[in-house]
Amino acid sequence: MPSSQELALACARFADDVKAENIVVLDVKVISSITDFFVICSATSEPHLRAIRRDIIAGVQDTLEEKPAYAEGDTASHWLVVDYINVMVHIFHEEKRTFYAMEDLWRDAPRLDLNALLSVPGK
Repeated sequence: MPSSQELALACARFADDVKAENIVVLDVKVISSITDFFVICSATSEPHLRAIRRDIIAGVQDTLEEKPAYAEGDTASHWLVVDYINVMVHIFHEEKRTFYAMEDLWRDAPRLDLNALLSVPGK
């Protein structure tokens, strides 16, 4: 079983592989009882939203053998969530991300250095 940080970084890597934009990983475990990490990224279209979600779920299952507890949201809402319990992935269309401003809501959370992606197996 991967650590929650390994899982968060893998989600970010698979989002990056399908050209998700402005990927941020927030470590919220000290300030939230909801989850350990948020992975937040942007998509440029509804097909891009679907592709990011699809590739994260497939990539994590193939490499880490983890399935999400649930995946929620419709592309028409422009906000999709993939919940791995200890990691929550938020995939926004650009405009919705600005509107909900999750990084501002969780501004006290440290951001992971995404250069750490290089240490994820298979990258």
